[in-house]
Amino acid sequence: MAIHPGAGKKAAQSELVNIPKLMSAYYLNEPDLEQNPEQCVAFGTSGHRGCSYNVKFNESHILAITQAICDYRKNNNIFGPLFLGKDTHALSEAAFNSAIEVLVANEVQVITQENDDYTPTPVISHAIVTYNKSHPNELADGIVVTPSHNPPQDGGFKYNPPNGGPADTDVTKWIENRANQLLIEDLVEVELFPFAKAKRSGFIKYEDLMTPYIDDLENIINLKAIAEAGVTIGVDPLGGSGINFWPIIAKKYGLDLTVVNNVVDPAFGFMPLDKDGKIRMDCSSPYAMANLIAIKDDFDIGIGNDPDYDRHGIVTKDGLMNPNHFLAVAIDYLLNHRAWPNDVKIGKTLVSSGMIDKVVNANNREVYEVPVGFKWFVKGLNKQWLAFGGEESAGASFLRLNGDVWNTDKDGFILGLLAAEILAVTGKTPSERYKELEAQFGAPIYKRIDAPANAAQKDKLKALSAADVTADTLAGDKITQVLTNAPGNKAAIGGLKVVTEFGWFAARPSGTEDIYKIYLESFKGEAHLAQLEQEAKELVDSVIS
Repeated sequence: MAIHPGAGKKAAQSELVNIPKLMSAYYLNEPDLEQNPEQCVAFGTSGHRGCSYNVKFNESHILAITQAICDYRKNNNIFGPLFLGKDTHALSEAAFNSAIEVLVANEVQVITQENDDYTPTPVISHAIVTYNKSHPNELADGIVVTPSHNPPQDGGFKYNPPNGGPADTDVTKWIENRANQLLIEDLVEVELFPFAKAKRSGFIKYEDLMTPYIDDLENIINLKAIAEAGVTIGVDPLGGSGINFWPIIAKKYGLDLTVVNNVVDPAFGFMPLDKDGKIRMDCSSPYAMANLIAIKDDFDIGIGNDPDYDRHGIVTKDGLMNPNHFLAVAIDYLLNHRAWPNDVKIGKTLVSSGMIDKVVNANNREVYEVPVGFKWFVKGLNKQWLAFGGEESAGASFLRLNGDVWNTDKDGFILGLLAAEILAVTGKTPSERYKELEAQFGAPIYKRIDAPANAAQKDKLKALSAADVTADTLAGDKITQVLTNAPGNKAAIGGLKVVTEFGWFAARPSGTEDIYKIYLESFKGEAHLAQLEQEAKELVDSVIS
């Protein structure tokens, strides 16, 4: 994909989303599943996402999904409170209010942030896990209204069951099917309570979810070391839901931390354009992170996060770190600076870098490799046999200093602060430490390719099997593995991964966008990577064309 000429530059006023028009579309556009089945509720790896313009994220969708969640709760005897959070996208505010009308009508006790403030995904997960430790007979769950890093016109809605993490496929499929049934039946079984009355009903509790999370951070990050070392930290919240947390964190723990951008704007007009010319709050993109990269020399560590704070972007004086590079450094550091049991495993997605495998093996630990989606790490983190779970898309979480569970969803706060801890304790930035790992294990080159694909083509890609790979070699090297199921949990990949000693590729359809993705990595250089790419494309194109 060619880089857009405006990538890394601020969007023109004419390119910003029309917020009043977007909000009107949320309420006025009605999905018609019989005529337009693509307008149905569809949960990807991170909940239901879409835009109200194309009738994929509208009031009817949210009413149906929320009622489906209420029905799921009743069927599974979940009677504790539901923690409800939202990020700073425009549609998040509307969907949050729609959800409250249904939750209160179903007499669900809702707990949400006081002052109607935003609540990051990791904070909701932390609240669920903490509550359920002391209330095992009255389990809580949660909803976070967010499309993550996606463009300003998008909306998102995700459910976290009592384990605190993203819902597993069996849960989301049940909710998805029930929600679509409700839509087809014109929402006749959806219970509603007017919003104005709902706020006075007694079923909504406005609590301080911020302070318990911030006070607990000292039990997962060595904040004292950061303060004593005088590490200077620059934070760009990218207009996200954690913006009000950072000043309090800095004050409580005595950190030299500066929030370099304190703007919250539903149009995200302050954002530089991403590589394709769209506004996207992707903290792993050098184009979206251009503002923070421009002032990298002003701080020892720079931290960026997406709007719901489940992702992290780490900037050093060397620039923005590749997410895979930071994951490898973080894992290596944690395994050498935490008193975790020797038998805990390290979780990675099958499209994450092979450098992680080398680091984990060198530390005499076991890799737990799963398909794409953080949901695969939830059980292990909850039961503490998984010490770390990380995705190539810059999302991760890990156990507390004492080896106990922290939360079970991706946490951009703790990964950002960990980068500062690494510098404080080792005297080396994460990027300097990665160079040492390259000297030890080799320097892999990683690449991801996105290409358009319709629903039928994505279905074909999901159906790829080992039999579709008839070659014995890939890019000149003997094929050692052809995977359609992940080695760690044996779950279906929804695509294919082909591995050699010196490289690999994986192909899978996106769960939320009309694209497919090819991931590639080579330990032999650019020419080898190009050969991997060519052969991977030929295989995928032969299947879906």
